[in-house]
Amino acid sequence: MNLKQLSEILGLSQTTVSRALNGYPEVNEATRERVQAAATKHGYRPNSRAKGLATGRSMVIGHVIPSSSQHEMVNPIFGDFVAGAARTYGAHGYDMMFTNADDTSIERTYRDLFQRGAVDGVVLQGPKVNEHRIEVLTRMAVPFIVHGRSTGIEVPYDWVDVNNKSSFLRATRFLVDLGHKRISLINGLEDMDFAQRRREGYLQALQEADLTPEPALMRSAEMTEVYGHHEARDMLQLDTPPTAILVSSMISAIGVRRALNEAGLKMGRDVSVIAHDDDLSYLKNGQDVPIFTATRSSVRQAGEIAAEMLIDRIKSPDDPVKTRLLEAELVVGGSTGPAPDRF
Repeated sequence: MNLKQLSEILGLSQTTVSRALNGYPEVNEATRERVQAAATKHGYRPNSRAKGLATGRSMVIGHVIPSSSQHEMVNPIFGDFVAGAARTYGAHGYDMMFTNADDTSIERTYRDLFQRGAVDGVVLQGPKVNEHRIEVLTRMAVPFIVHGRSTGIEVPYDWVDVNNKSSFLRATRFLVDLGHKRISLINGLEDMDFAQRRREGYLQALQEADLTPEPALMRSAEMTEVYGHHEARDMLQLDTPPTAILVSSMISAIGVRRALNEAGLKMGRDVSVIAHDDDLSYLKNGQDVPIFTATRSSVRQAGEIAAEMLIDRIKSPDDPVKTRLLEAELVVGGSTGPAPDRF
């Protein structure tokens, strides 16, 4: 199906159909809806290059991966976010482009992309507590969206994020209500904004319960299975080990479960575990009954929302800043139970 065939089916000129699909204001709403319905019915997708010529845009969204975090390309969380974003890009006739840049040349890379018209906007992922990339893009006055937030940046910018502090505050309170007093945190790298917010929620819940935070029970590193395994194994060997472990990643939580098995302990009976669950396509938290009690928020949905917000920003660059805070759901699985008496 091409534009000419769709125009003939509708009995409209190709110009009118093109303008209706590209959101031009001079096309009335009834015609726009009729054209869009016909395009969906007949499986028509506008050619992104042709659309770009019509709108003066590249019809491409850029994802710039800093060299220090290129490993994120194989992270299932990154993959699910991109899958969600790609679905929205495709629905609006956009393609996506990935490029990497040395950490010292990020600004030059962004400027090159926009100056040569390679992209219409960019997505910034994995913001740190003080994220200089946000300041760079704000200074350039180009369309961008941040997946996450940056506590140390005061300039306004578009973002979509999960409420990390609230999620871990609620999860820690849940463990406290089960009678746990020695609750450990296996967190992500704490120069990352999401990890700092999760730590804040954890510490607030301990303070509310008059529990003193113990440095030996708080760990921070890149969230791998091996990291979860090593940190849990080490803490279980303490004179007074934790009765509950709060983990910032489902991937690390799998390592925690391995450490418990090796120690002859049963998860949910001897040691309770709560993980953060991004509802990943290829790493499901059980089926009907969750394996882990978890704070759940779909990263794929976050990708869809971020892409939609960025496309809106490209279309309306002077609109007020928009933000979206997603609340995580606490799902109860088999990994939590009352604090054991033997500790």
